[in-house]
This record gives sequence, C-alpha cells and structure tokens, in this order.
Amino acid sequence: MAGPTIMIKRVTASGEGGHHGGAWKVAYADFVTAMMAFFLLMWLLNATTEQQRSGLADYFNPTIVRTPGASGEGVEQQGKEPSDVTLEQVAEEIERQLRASGGESQQLTNLLRHVVTRMTDEGLVIELGDLTDQPLFVEDTAEPQPVLTELARIIGRVLTRTRNQVAISGHVRAYPETLVNSPVWPLSDARAHAVRSLLEGSDLDAQRIQRVTGYADRKNKTGNPMDATNNRIEVILLR
Repeated sequence: MAGPTIMIKRVTASGEGGHHGGAWKVAYADFVTAMMAFFLLMWLLNATTEQQRSGLADYFNPTIVRTPGASGEGVEQQGKEPSDVTLEQVAEEIERQLRASGGESQQLTNLLRHVVTRMTDEGLVIELGDLTDQPLFVEDTAEPQPVLTELARIIGRVLTRTRNQVAISGHVRAYPETLVNSPVWPLSDARAHAVRSLLEGSDLDAQRIQRVTGYADRKNKTGNPMDATNNRIEVILLR
C-alpha cells in the first residue's frame, strides 16, 4: 500500500520582500530634517533679540529696484508688478533698517530722532537733522560725527537696492550778521559733499548722484534762523 503523497510548495520571495523597499528611508530622512529645522527655529527665537530677528527678516526680503519705463514712482520689487511698490515703501525700508541696526535701545532712539522722511513732487526726501544735544557734524565744520557716519551707512545700504537717481542738499543755520565772512555758503556745500562721500563709501554708485547743492541759510525750518535744527542734510531719491 502506497504511503501518503507529500507535496512541497516553494515560495520565492520577491526582490522587495526582505526590506519593503527604500521609500521609508526617504520619509524618515524628511521627518528628521523637519524636526531639526523646527528645533533650530525654536533655538533662534529664544537666542536672538527682537532687533536681530527683524534684521534677519529684512535680510531675506526681496531687493527693491527701479524698472525703466514704469509708471508712478517707478520702483518695484522683484516678483511684483511696478505698481505694487512705491517710494513710501522705500521710506519704510529705511525705518526698518534703522530699527534693525539700532543695537542698544538708546542708540536706536538717537538714530530715529535724526531722520524724517517725506514725499514731494521731486521724490522721497530723507532728511538728516541736528538735535540740540547731538549735532551731525563737529561744530562749524564739515567733519561728520559718528552718528552721521552710521546713518549714512544704513541709508546708503538701502539706496543701493534702488536704481533711482539721487540728489543731496545741505542746509545750515544762520550766523550773526556781525560776522565779516559768513560761513553759510561754503559750509552747507561742504557738508553736502561730506554726505556724498559717506554714501559713496557705502557702495552707492557715484554715477547715480545727479547733484550736490548748498542752500546756506536760505531755507530755514523754524522761525528762528539761528536755531540748530536748521542744520540738516536732505538726501532725495528722485522720481
């Protein structure tokens, strides 16, 4: 009598049976990378000041440039239509840069107090003015104080992101009429040229500067011609 028939079935594993493919490795690597980025972000938020975080954000902002033939103020931001960005936004960028570069709160306050921006038919006027307790130049000279050097560096850095032409004008307070030789004309001119040199030193293209003018004491800001606040420099980003 024949014994029971024994059947042996051999199952051959497919090429992926042993390790289920490599897709899980890619997914795991993406997960680890995302977690590292998350913890790095959390560390940066805790290890930096508000001014430093603002500076980092400004660093990654698109560059502001001028597009030839664009209407309105003629500036645009990369990736946007010409009408999306105006000279007002250039002024806002200058203020952001001042806030980001202020460092110590007292230094930040002092920088902001020196700067006034306004729009005119000619363009964006960036006014740098004396404070009663902190002049921009050494008294009665065209030698810049450190605060003016810092202001010019920040403003020059923003202006290099534009292609608009630039004008610079110098204004000084009135001096007593009893002076034989009033310094108002040469002093206002020399101070305007001092700021021109500072801006060019911050990598602003010298060919973009269209004019440098000294107005002496002919355009006072206050009713008192000898008021120190009449000492100022105007940097104009032309339309």
